[in-house]
Amino acid sequence: MKTGCVILAGGAGTRMKSERPKVLAEVLCKPMLGWVLDACGKFGFDKTVVVTGFKTELTEAYINSRNEGILTALQKEQKGTGDAVKCAAELIADMDAVCVLNGDAPFIDCETLKSSLAYHTENGAEVTVITAEIVQPQGYGRIIRKNGEFSAIREQKDCSPEEAEISEVNSGAYWFSGKKLLETLPKLSTNNAAGEYYLTDCVELMDKRVAYKSDNSDIVLGANTRKALFELNTIARNAVIEKHMDNGVSFISTDGIIIGTDVEIGCDTTVMPNTVILGSTKIGKGCNIGANCHIENCVIGDNVTFDNVHAYDSVVEENVKIGPFAHLRPGTTIRTGVKIGNFVEIKNSDIGMNTCAAHLTYVGDSDVGRGVNFGCGSITANYDGINKYRTKIGDHAFIGSNTNLIAPVEIGANATTAAGSTVTKNVPENALFVERGATRVKENWEKNFKRKKK
Repeated sequence: MKTGCVILAGGAGTRMKSERPKVLAEVLCKPMLGWVLDACGKFGFDKTVVVTGFKTELTEAYINSRNEGILTALQKEQKGTGDAVKCAAELIADMDAVCVLNGDAPFIDCETLKSSLAYHTENGAEVTVITAEIVQPQGYGRIIRKNGEFSAIREQKDCSPEEAEISEVNSGAYWFSGKKLLETLPKLSTNNAAGEYYLTDCVELMDKRVAYKSDNSDIVLGANTRKALFELNTIARNAVIEKHMDNGVSFISTDGIIIGTDVEIGCDTTVMPNTVILGSTKIGKGCNIGANCHIENCVIGDNVTFDNVHAYDSVVEENVKIGPFAHLRPGTTIRTGVKIGNFVEIKNSDIGMNTCAAHLTYVGDSDVGRGVNFGCGSITANYDGINKYRTKIGDHAFIGSNTNLIAPVEIGANATTAAGSTVTKNVPENALFVERGATRVKENWEKNFKRKKK
């Protein structure tokens, strides 16, 4: 069976008071559309098309950045959900079963998609409405059943007092027979208050209709306002933290902690307050992360301590201690046993085992051996204003305080640079490099006397 997915993502989200499409509003620092695309990716549709509208170039730019081969179709005018689905007619014609999802309903999950398709297939349905049971159904279309069989969707304004008490609601997600959907879409009319083509009318026009109730009640949740978006973030944040607790991760307090959905954390690791961990980050066992850390797309080994660290696109091996107030920029690898102290910045460098940079150091575009010591205030001057060059430092070298290493330059194994030196040429192994200007002392300097008198 060939399956396709149509994601409706054309809305402006006027009540968001945003200049961006509503589907790009973020939940846990990921656009709502990204959550839906993630679920589609896990399901494995043969083809997926996103129907764009308002500021389509922004939505398309996000879709293209994912490099997943997702198609797009443009709804030039906002004429309702039925019209939006018509824009994907080319995909629909090529599919046996078509799933329609809302790009601003981020909590749809792969298991619901799989189970509802199985139900759709088993019942030989032309349309399957995906539903959920919620505590507060106000504002949602109610699912009307007769003798347990799905009969209709009743909008809130049309509900009788008895129907208003129904807690099973329409999620806005559907499975359709591709052939039947193409036959039905031309039959939709704009004979309604909004003058729009409603996809829900397709359900009424199909004879073989069923409803599948998901175990995940959150699939119905979306966001039309900033307040609703905040509530989605709260739900998602708590759910992710609880998942990590179940996997053996400790939280002394969850204040200010944000963890992305793709983050993996090993058991016996503690995440401290005000820490943000995003992207495809993987953290090992027995670590202490935070407080006040920001980590994106990093791989961190076991027994690592981070304190007030910002780290991006870096690899940190086991038994490393970094911080406070350290910065790992993209392309950095920190080997086992390294100690990085306060106000140290590492960029695009490989730092060898047991090396120490205790404070006030910048290491950029460098290959550093094992057991190297950086004195306070040491830097690699890797950029001449036009090109960037690398610095190479051998095992057990000692870089004295306030040393400037002017790349490209190599420091040999066991070599030492004296404090205050500016190194512009290679230093051989086991050598001491001293570069200081001649010392001059001017006694009774006139300027000092004038300043004192003043």
